[in-house]
Amino acid sequence: MKFQLKSNFKPTGDQPKAIKTLADNLKKGAKHQVLLGVTGSGKTFTMANVISKIQKPTLIISPNKTLAAQLYQEFKEFFPNNAVHYFVSYYDYYQPEAYIPQTDTYIEKDAKINEEIDRMRHSAVQDLLSRDDVIVVASVSCIYNIGSPENYKGISFEIKQNQKIKRSEFILKLSDLQYQRNDIEFKPGMFRVRGGAIEIFIVTGNEILRVEFSADKISKISTSEPSVSTSYKLQATSYRLFPAHFWLAPHEKIKLAIKNIQDELETRLKELKKQKKLLEAERLEQRTNYDIEMLQETGFCHGIENYSSHLEFREQGQAPFSLVDYFKDKDAGSLIFIDESHISIPQIRAMSIGDKIRKETLIDFGFRLPSAVDNRPLKFNEFEERVKQAIYVSATPGDYEISRAQSARGSSTKSGEKSGKNIIEQIIRPTGLLEPKIEIRKTENQIQDLIKEIKKYVEKKERILVVTLTKRLAEEIADYLLERNIKAQYLHSEVKTLERPEILNNFRQGKFDVLIGINLLREGLDLPEVSLVAILDADKEGFLRNKTTLIQTMGRAARHINGQIILYADKTTMSMQGAIDEINRRRKIQETYNKKNSITPTAIIKNIRNWEASKKEDIALEFPMLNDKSFDKLRTKGLLEKEMKQAVKNLDFERATELRDLIKKINTP
Repeated sequence: MKFQLKSNFKPTGDQPKAIKTLADNLKKGAKHQVLLGVTGSGKTFTMANVISKIQKPTLIISPNKTLAAQLYQEFKEFFPNNAVHYFVSYYDYYQPEAYIPQTDTYIEKDAKINEEIDRMRHSAVQDLLSRDDVIVVASVSCIYNIGSPENYKGISFEIKQNQKIKRSEFILKLSDLQYQRNDIEFKPGMFRVRGGAIEIFIVTGNEILRVEFSADKISKISTSEPSVSTSYKLQATSYRLFPAHFWLAPHEKIKLAIKNIQDELETRLKELKKQKKLLEAERLEQRTNYDIEMLQETGFCHGIENYSSHLEFREQGQAPFSLVDYFKDKDAGSLIFIDESHISIPQIRAMSIGDKIRKETLIDFGFRLPSAVDNRPLKFNEFEERVKQAIYVSATPGDYEISRAQSARGSSTKSGEKSGKNIIEQIIRPTGLLEPKIEIRKTENQIQDLIKEIKKYVEKKERILVVTLTKRLAEEIADYLLERNIKAQYLHSEVKTLERPEILNNFRQGKFDVLIGINLLREGLDLPEVSLVAILDADKEGFLRNKTTLIQTMGRAARHINGQIILYADKTTMSMQGAIDEINRRRKIQETYNKKNSITPTAIIKNIRNWEASKKEDIALEFPMLNDKSFDKLRTKGLLEKEMKQAVKNLDFERATELRDLIKKINTP
């Protein structure tokens, strides 16, 4: 299937030129380009049009989960008939394994995995291995090791109607894929046996597969959406089952990998004993042998990723496999957009350094084998090698992106100019909106002054962003405003991944008027209801108050017709002046364009999307109608009774009893 862009809008302003130039350059083989688009100029729409014209599988890298979620929602709307996926770190909480020699403190890996995000990750890689019309919106964590695409696809297996296979053999194959048997609690990644049939809840959570057997062969393959009423539909004659976990390998590879792990262990033990590190040697031997036993018995162990180089037969120091590698072998080639590249690129550049320092300490003190260091994110040069064609998207592109685009073949950027054949500016907004006005105020009594301004904007039913320097200050200001009957909420990195989009939706809907944050309120957030952005301590020169950051933060008010910026500062720093000059330059270009084309600025009206992932809970997945306040009791009761009878027919009495109790609850007034 080809990419099919669906939109009620047509490119306007700078968009048509940007789309054509980017697409033409890609067709000519340009490897690096920059889309310098101001906030509210429709960069996402431009990206979608480029994808539609180029027709290549696309990876979109965003600097954080919140922006990735927003982009994912937008691209799902632009391409409803294609495979659009969300790929971010699946940890709600993550404490990596570590050792502190100074205090002899070992910190065991502790993590809380978000199962919904894990399912979305599997869905993304499975579609990448199965089709070409795929867009994956990812955070920068996509450069971490997730295992070999060859292994992931190789261990999968295809079943066909009339295929000769015993039911017991099929169950063993499911176990090899790390699907767990559970006849009572049926969730993604599990299977249950129903007489002559086996039902598999696919790890992506999208469907339930039913495989029926007759005379040691598969007689029927059917699927159903996960719902209270399991209604199976006859499928095509085949179905491919993928693993329920990453970092799996076929049995024959696991045996050889275990042999290699044992050889490395033997060599490492000799080194430690030679260095008189007897405690470290004993510790390493016990831990590694336990993991080997688990691999021999189940094909999986806790921390299996630390043995990924053996499971994938990578040489020492060889780059790990990341999401980028799942795009690598596409016949049509692939395209990478790096959104908010001025932040994403430095993050990608730095990620492998901290990981290496932590791992080396674990290795030195006998907690891990030396090969564990190869379970890591990609180094920056390794990432660069995997980039076939990239478009860096930002209102404030960094030196790296500019230099790459300028040095690209065919670029003709003049000295002192940002625009060129491979650097495309998109400054004109389709709505004609101008850059916000800027005002500088003293920091003395800045909170009291801010409250007066907030009240003015609340009366007009407009939203306010307040930008602080610390998480603690954001929380304290939120509490202070609430005490004064101003509806406020803070947002920072400690707020759970799937709660952030919901907070932003509540903000747009007017459930509260003021949102306080730090750096999460800078890049890319699409909040057209915001008319005032107040930046506290704007003269505190540094990372959070440099020119780039200030321009990005000011851009949050650029989607409103009455956009206003207040900088609380006692002096005008070089960063402040540079940001003000750039905003004024863009405003002048916009005013000239509007005057020439007789355009009157109009407000942006944008639908408020529901972020479905934050709503899914276990009960909602299995009994979605029970969480809907508007459900029809009689209809639900009928569906439950129908499934209860089917459960009795299948001799699944535990399930029948569970359904009976639910019917009783519905009958209770």
